[in-house]
Amino acid sequence: MVSILTGLIAGLIATVFMTMFMMAMGDDSPPPTAALWAKYVGNKGPDAYMKQGMLLHMLYGVGAGVAFTVGATALALDVGAGVLVGSVLWGLAFGLVLMIGGMMFWMRVVLAMEPDPKTMGTFGFFHIVYGVVLGAGIALLPV
Repeated sequence: MVSILTGLIAGLIATVFMTMFMMAMGDDSPPPTAALWAKYVGNKGPDAYMKQGMLLHMLYGVGAGVAFTVGATALALDVGAGVLVGSVLWGLAFGLVLMIGGMMFWMRVVLAMEPDPKTMGTFGFFHIVYGVVLGAGIALLPV
C-alpha cells in the first residue's frame, strides 16, 4: 500500500523533473495549461498566462501523483517501497495514459487544438519522463 503523502511528494518531484525537461527542450511556447487558463478564465492570449499555466500544471502533476497512488493501491499493483522496477513500469504506463488523455481529450476536445507532430512528440516524451520519475519516487520515498 502506498500512502497519499508519497503520491503527493512523488507527483511534485515528477512534475518538477518534467518541467525542467520542458524548459530545456521546449520551444518557449506556453504550456497547454496556459491556453486552458486563457480560454476559460482570462481574456488574453496564452502568453499572458504563463505563470497561471505553470501553477495549474504543477497542481495537475501533484494531483496525478495522488491519483496514481490511490489507483495503484485499489488495484493492488506491485508498487511502493522497495519495488523499484514494478513502480517504474506502472509509472511509465500511467505516464502513457496521461499522454494519450492529454493529446486526445485536453488538447483536441477541451482546447480545440491540433498540435503538429513535433509538439505531440515532445508532449509525449515529457509525460513519459513524468511517469518514470513518479514510479521511481513511489518506490524510493520513505514516507
